Amino acid sequence: MTAGSFLLRPVRSAEDRRDAAALVAAYGASLGVDLAYQGFAEELAGLPGRYAPPGGEMLLARAGGPGAAPLGCVALRPLGPAGTAEMKRLYVVPAGRGMGLGLALVEAVLGEARRMGYARVVLDTLPFMAEAAALYRRAGFVEIEPYYETPVAGTIFLGRALGA
Repeated sequence: MTAGSFLLRPVRSAEDRRDAAALVAAYGASLGVDLAYQGFAEELAGLPGRYAPPGGEMLLARAGGPGAAPLGCVALRPLGPAGTAEMKRLYVVPAGRGMGLGLALVEAVLGEARRMGYARVVLDTLPFMAEAAALYRRAGFVEIEPYYETPVAGTIFLGRALGA
């Protein structure tokens, strides 16, 4: 799938996995928050892990086609209760910002969630990530009750039902 001047595709090749891992590592480094409470180091070392099909998906955005510079990523994994998936690790490199890539990644991963039969997608975002929270709200997410315990005060939990 293409959008603007970038190509979105599932992470399948060794090159894709390497580039997705670099993006997820950059995401973690950009936060200034220790994500050990989420098992971040183990997640990063085992990508795609729970984001692998058939229950999950990881999408990678490149400038142009295969082999081009990676611009961003997003991931989806199953989450109890049945029919619910969690969106994670949305990240766009600074050079890829301002081109609609964040919204394109969100819409693409929601499409994958629908295709896989999920009825609902949830996510969490940190309180200082106002742009991300605004993006999620533009994509139809609304505040929900926390679905896990977090040590980060003010974490925002959002959810969205998926229509047919």
